[in-house]
Amino acid sequence: MAERREQAAPDAVLTRIGQVVMLHHAGDREEARSRLLDLWAEIGQDGDPLHRCTLAHYLADTQDDPSDELAWDLRALSAAEELAEGRGGDPLSVRGFFPSLHLNLAADYAKLGRVTAARSHLRRARTTASDLSDDGYGDGVRAAIGRLESRLDEGGTPDGDPLGPPRPRPS
Repeated sequence: MAERREQAAPDAVLTRIGQVVMLHHAGDREEARSRLLDLWAEIGQDGDPLHRCTLAHYLADTQDDPSDELAWDLRALSAAEELAEGRGGDPLSVRGFFPSLHLNLAADYAKLGRVTAARSHLRRARTTASDLSDDGYGDGVRAAIGRLESRLDEGGTPDGDPLGPPRPRPS
């Protein structure tokens, strides 16, 4: 019974991340970035992979430089891969992260004019999208994959946020 209560207890780090994300969505990007970086320093490079994945995923959104955004999205993918390999979490629970993670990397590479890398991650996003539920989140990620695919097929690289508002995120 104590084990069941422990599983149901909220994760304090994820709660704190969520609070900072609300700050970011309210328009305070600089403060959100600062607080997320403080959390990153607190949990460290070897912290819980779920915390690192979530933090890096949201930190990417607060970056001004597309190269920095790419670096954070790569950290998020690396942490998710650790989770999928069973190191530090339930490998089945992370499968739904990969379509969005690869989609975000595709968008990052497209912003940097690296179309081949963008297409590679877009293929991975499409392949892993079968792991998504048929709900609002899954539909949003699949639609964003289609939008980015269309933009790349038109021969241009997207300016700004190629995915449109908001960028799909694992929950």
